[in-house]
Amino acid sequence: MKEQTFLKIINPVKDNIFRMALRLLTSREAAEDATQEVILKLWSRKNRIKHYASIEAFAITVTKNYCLDQLKSKQNNNLRIVHQNYESTNQSLQAKVEVNDEMQLLNGIVNTLPAQQKMIFQLRDVEQYDYKEISEIMEMSPAAIRVALSRARKSIRENLIKKHNYGIK
Repeated sequence: MKEQTFLKIINPVKDNIFRMALRLLTSREAAEDATQEVILKLWSRKNRIKHYASIEAFAITVTKNYCLDQLKSKQNNNLRIVHQNYESTNQSLQAKVEVNDEMQLLNGIVNTLPAQQKMIFQLRDVEQYDYKEISEIMEMSPAAIRVALSRARKSIRENLIKKHNYGIK
C-alpha cells in the first residue's frame, strides 16, 4: 500500500482517533502524541489494514489500547483515566489541607450561631436525628425545629458564600 492510499483511508478517521485519545488522556498534548503513535502503528500494519471490515473500529480499538497502556506506564503517572469505574484512593496533600481548612471555617461559622440553632443543626445535620426526636429533646414543636434549622442553614450558607467570595467583584 502506498502512502497516498493509506492517508486517504486514515484521514477521515484521524479526528475520531484524536477525540478518543483526548477523552482518555485528558491532555491535548498527550492526545496529539497518541494520535501520531496510533497512525504509526496503523502504518506498520498497512498491508493488513484492508482486510478489516471497519477500519475506523480497528483504529479506535488501537487508540484505546494505546492510551490505556500509556495511563498504566510509569512515565505517564500524572495522567488518569476519566471513567466511572476509576477511583483514586490517594488524596493529595493540597486536597487534605483544603478539606481541613473548609471544616475549620464551617466549625467557626457554626459556633457563631445562637445556641438553639447550633444545637438543632448539630442534632439534625450532624447526628441525623429525625424531627420528632429533636422536638422531644429540645421541647419544641416540629414546626419551630424546622424554622430554626432553616435559619441556621441559611446563616451558614450566607457566611460560607461571603467567605468564598471575599475580594471577588
